[in-house]
Amino acid sequence: MRAGLPAEPEDLSLRGFESSVLQNLKGRFWTVPGTLDCLSHDLFLALCLRWYQHPSEEELRILAGKQQKGKSKKDRKYNGHIENKPLTIPKDIDLHLETKSVTEVDTLALHYFPEYQWLVDFTVAATIVYLVTEVYYSFMKPTQEMNISLVWCLLVLSFAIKVLFSLTTHYFKVEDGGERSVCVTFGFFFFVKAMAVLIVTENYLEFGLETGFTNFSDSAMQFLEKQGLESQGPVSKLTFKFFLAVFCSLIGAFLTFPGLRLAQMHLDALNMATEKITQTLLHINFLAPLFMVLLWVKPITKDYIMNPPLGRESVPLMTEATFDTLRLWLIILLCVLRLAMMRSHLQAYLNLAQKCVDQMKKEAGRISTVELQKMVARVFYYLCVIALQYVAPLVMLLHMTLLLKTLGNHSWGIYPEAAFPLPVDNNLPANSAYPELPSPDGKMKVQIEIYLLMAPTGSMYGKCITNKSILNTWKDSQ
Repeated sequence: MRAGLPAEPEDLSLRGFESSVLQNLKGRFWTVPGTLDCLSHDLFLALCLRWYQHPSEEELRILAGKQQKGKSKKDRKYNGHIENKPLTIPKDIDLHLETKSVTEVDTLALHYFPEYQWLVDFTVAATIVYLVTEVYYSFMKPTQEMNISLVWCLLVLSFAIKVLFSLTTHYFKVEDGGERSVCVTFGFFFFVKAMAVLIVTENYLEFGLETGFTNFSDSAMQFLEKQGLESQGPVSKLTFKFFLAVFCSLIGAFLTFPGLRLAQMHLDALNMATEKITQTLLHINFLAPLFMVLLWVKPITKDYIMNPPLGRESVPLMTEATFDTLRLWLIILLCVLRLAMMRSHLQAYLNLAQKCVDQMKKEAGRISTVELQKMVARVFYYLCVIALQYVAPLVMLLHMTLLLKTLGNHSWGIYPEAAFPLPVDNNLPANSAYPELPSPDGKMKVQIEIYLLMAPTGSMYGKCITNKSILNTWKDSQ
């Protein structure tokens, strides 16, 4: 959109193109009956999960060797109704649960399935809008239109945070205050951690916070000046960092139980996996957040790439823009890996039903049939809660990466943007600068181009060959 600027005649056909196309795309998704509804169901059913059915009271009675009893004189009678005592069975009963594939009908009884369905549907639609917008901007290259995909990404983030907030509020409604204490404790922990991270300078953590705050303050002051208002800035840097730390602590509190649940599912999935490749992927998936954080620690990653200690000459392995692009692609690949490992984690969670029964068999005493049925059924009915705790952080990470790409003016492609400085040998004469070297049969130009192509890959072999070829060419010219 033009933000109040007059459009040139040749731009009239392109004015509002993005908004109209994307709004039509959104309407197409929501007007076709069941388009996204079927999509969310298909994505959930495509996991091919199997859940454990709770045994009926008759099956438990047969396993316990008990028969149906008639009315007993010991049964209590209240208001003309006879209250039967609950049936109890030994805990060490030989019980084996039956499994069943998750069907569309089964999903209707799941808690938070509408929230899961809405989050998945909207995320898919927003991702499609973002891809269409990227294609449009790559061909048309508009300069005065608002990138509407940013709004969609922000909406996805808001919906994901809202879902995590709804899940967290349930822990505060429980009579037992254990979960509530854990959330509050981790919230304060992440607040202190965020304050400590914000103290670290840009020389160690490449967050770009100082530059971003400066640009935001300058833009806000310019806007206020245009409105005829005098201001020293919207907010001080200390206040900005304080509110940012509070926001990070809230997000950390929301992600506390999803993180704990992910760790438990990771252990169960490792015990369930039999192939080495699956176990390796599970380990990579679990350690992916640590890898992502290290990508923004300059002494560990960027400094070694931009100034590698490869001898006396420091040649960058790649440009800074290439490093930023590779960093974005690595996060996208890790998000894809986490999505691919979703089935293993959810199936490991569903296996908790049989695991609880096996643990019960090792205990002494008796248990009522109702409690046993609730223990088994509870695992399946809260499947969508676990799915949301797994998907919501993934959705947030993916669309924050998309926002970083767009707002940071990064590129998805890796292209040579600037030539690297060629190393100069100190033993050569002073008048032997490489651009002035003779070029017999055009070999010199080809050799320099080979060096420029191989230097970003960090190939020491290409570096040595190029230096030797340049030296031999110079000797031949003498």
